[in-house]
Amino acid sequence: MTASHSPWHAHVLTLFPEMFPGPLGLSLAGQALARGRWQLSVADIRDHATDRHRSVDDTPFGGGPGMVLRADVLDRALAAAPAGLPLLCLSPRGRPLTQAWVQELAAGPGLVAVCGRFEGIDQRVIDARGLVEVSVGDYVLSGGEPAALVLLDACVRLLPGVVGTEATLAEESFADGLLEYPHYTRPADWCGRRVPDVLLSGNHAEIRAWRRRQAETLTRDRRPDLWARHAGSKT
Repeated sequence: MTASHSPWHAHVLTLFPEMFPGPLGLSLAGQALARGRWQLSVADIRDHATDRHRSVDDTPFGGGPGMVLRADVLDRALAAAPAGLPLLCLSPRGRPLTQAWVQELAAGPGLVAVCGRFEGIDQRVIDARGLVEVSVGDYVLSGGEPAALVLLDACVRLLPGVVGTEATLAEESFADGLLEYPHYTRPADWCGRRVPDVLLSGNHAEIRAWRRRQAETLTRDRRPDLWARHAGSKT
């Protein structure tokens, strides 16, 4: 790997560095990591505290429950991060992560992922550093680490050479604004449930048409928001 073609680099800022690589060290992502298809560096935010207790949080101004991650400590951690990478902060109030955004991130040089904890992060460091807040769903986790694993897994699998068959990526959910069609394999008859006859016909044109109809029906029934966007893009 030449300097002009450096591998995609993920740098994670966290209070729990032992959570990484976690599942990213297994399966296709782990194999790609071992082959140098991508790089992972993990930094402990506590290493940038200055007191003997390695304090990283404090009570919120204005009162309220919980603690807030300090701006000065996180700023020092960000200053030590690799330069030139987009700065993302995992947060339930962030911009929803989409496949299109994942594709954009995977096409770049990598990213810095800040894993929040406590009640949140001091807004001043978010503003000063231009952190882009990203959400992996409309729910709250105990911290940003599980969300960061989701984000990185989604990006890494799109990197060249990670997934064995590139065509696999072209027919996944969201690839064409639709959910993916159902899949079947052997046996053709299982507990009285038969595979749809069209999939056994050998007629590839009919199979493609059937899969398209299934994808459209699933999207319309399960994700009317996606269906509305897809239908609107065709008008």
